[in-house]
Amino acid sequence: MNRIVAVGKAGNAMAGIRSPVCTICGEGKSEGQVWFLVAESHWEDKLRILKWEDELAGRRGMHRACSPAHVQELVTHWMTSGNLDFLLAPVEVMPSQTRPGRGSTLPVVAEADTRGACEIGELAVDRESVGRALNENPDSLLIILDELRDALEREMAGASARPESGAGMNLGWMRQM
Repeated sequence: MNRIVAVGKAGNAMAGIRSPVCTICGEGKSEGQVWFLVAESHWEDKLRILKWEDELAGRRGMHRACSPAHVQELVTHWMTSGNLDFLLAPVEVMPSQTRPGRGSTLPVVAEADTRGACEIGELAVDRESVGRALNENPDSLLIILDELRDALEREMAGASARPESGAGMNLGWMRQM
């Protein structure tokens, strides 16, 4: 996890009760709050937006977001930088491994384990096209962020965001951007 804080139901520090924190603002999650998970596949250049599940939130490579706005911030950062290594969050890498015969160390990037996750949406981008769009007309990417925000707000309102629902289908067209 990025950072762990101990919080009680009223937000007071309590020993023994651990709560995940938002990657963007560092706020702890309270019981009943609707949060989201964001995970990237470095090898496929994809980003997955997932429904919150406590067990998934603790897995390596998961980024937690307390609101649709913070999911948007993570997505924007990913689209512009190519990764989710947000400045406020420590980079999650496995311990360096030594290459036999060379004596140098290479960091091994941990892919997020999203098995069993309920996906709200997935983004797959062509980095060259995104770079061109950002240089020529940065506002052209706003439609993606607007659709994402709408889907996440429906999720927060209790609407179903399964892939067969409207929320999942709204994000489906972005898979091949």
